Amino acid sequence: MITWDDVYRLVVAMIPLYFALLLGYGSVKWWHLFTPEQCDAINTLNYYFITPLFTFEFTSNVNPYAWNYPFIGADVISKSIILVVLVFWANCASKGSFYWSITSFSMATLNNTLVVGVPLLKAVYGQMGADLVVQSSVLQSILWFMTVLFMHELRRQRAEFGSNPAVADDSQVPPVEMVKDLELGRQMPEFSSNPALDDDSLVPSVEMAKDLEGSRVVVKITKPSFWLLMKMVWVKLARNPNSYACVVGIAWSCISNRWHIQMPSIVHGPILILSKAGSGIAMFCMGLFMALQAKLITCGASLTLLGMALRFIVGPVAMAAGCFVVGLRGDVLRVAIIQAALPQSITSFVYAKEYEVHANVLSTAVIFGTIVSLPVLIAYYAMLDLIH
Repeated sequence: MITWDDVYRLVVAMIPLYFALLLGYGSVKWWHLFTPEQCDAINTLNYYFITPLFTFEFTSNVNPYAWNYPFIGADVISKSIILVVLVFWANCASKGSFYWSITSFSMATLNNTLVVGVPLLKAVYGQMGADLVVQSSVLQSILWFMTVLFMHELRRQRAEFGSNPAVADDSQVPPVEMVKDLELGRQMPEFSSNPALDDDSLVPSVEMAKDLEGSRVVVKITKPSFWLLMKMVWVKLARNPNSYACVVGIAWSCISNRWHIQMPSIVHGPILILSKAGSGIAMFCMGLFMALQAKLITCGASLTLLGMALRFIVGPVAMAAGCFVVGLRGDVLRVAIIQAALPQSITSFVYAKEYEVHANVLSTAVIFGTIVSLPVLIAYYAMLDLIH
C-alpha cells in the first residue's frame, strides 16, 4: 500500500525537475539572460551531447541477462499496436497526418520511467517493480526512442525534398525543369498540391506536360524514390549520437555482466560528469521554451486533454492488451499497466524541440502530466489491487 512516506519520496524526486524548469523560465521571462538563438544552442547541446551520454550511462549499468522477457514482449506488442494504428491513420484516413502520428506515438508510448516510475513502483511492489520499470526504460531507449528518431528524420527528409529540391545534387533529386512562359519571359513552377507546414503534402508529385504550340512548358516535381529516401534517413541517423548511444550502452552491459568487466574510471568519469545533467538540462530547456511562448499553455485546452488521454488511457489500455497476449498475471501484470501510465518522457520534448514538431504539445504533456500523474497512478493501483 502507498503510504505518506512514499508520496513524500515521489515529491522529493519531482521537486528538482521543477526547480530546473523554473530557472529556465525565469532566465528568459524575468531576467532576460538568453536570446532565442542562445536558447536553441542550449537545446542543441542537450540533444547532441548530454542526452546521448545520459542514455549510454543508464543502459550500460543494467543486466540484460536477468530481464523478464514476457514483460518485454508485452511492451513490444502494446506499442507496436499503437504504431500500426497511427501509421494506418496517417496513410489511409482523410485527415491523417504524419506530423500528428509522430506526436501521438510519443505521447502514448514514451514515459518518465526513472524519475517517477522507479520510486513509485519500488514503494508499492518492492525491488521487482523497480527492476521491471528499469527494463522498460532500457527497451524504450533502444527501440522506441529510435523509432521516434526515425520518424522525425523521415519527416525532415521528405520536407527538404519538397521545399528545396534544387539544392541537392543530381544523384539525389529527380530531374526538374522550370516552367517558362515564353510569351512573358518568366518562370512559372507548378505543383500538384500546396506544401503546407503541417501536412504530409510537403513533397509534391511530378508530372510533365508540354504545350506543343510553344506557348509554355509545365513540369511538376517528383517524389523521391523510397530507397533513396531511406538511404538519406539512415545516413542522418548514423551521424546522430542518440541513435547508437543506447546500442553501445547495452552492448557494454552484456560484455560487463558476462565477463564481469568494470568500465575504466578514466572513461566512466568524463561520461558521468555530463550524463548527470540529463534530466536537469532537459527541464531547463523546457523552461526556456515556455518563456519564449506568448502563453503558458500554448497548445490550448483541447490538445492538453488529448495528450492526457493518450498518456493515461491509451497507453495503459494497449499495455493491458499486450499483457493478455503473452499471458502476464499477478504483480507483473499490475506493474506493466501502471508503468504504462507514468507521466510523459522528458526526452520526447527534447526531440520535438530539435525537430520542431509540436514542441508546445509535448512540453505541456510533460509539465501537467507529471503534476497529475500521482493521483492517476494511485487510482490505477487501487483498481488493479481489486483484480485477482
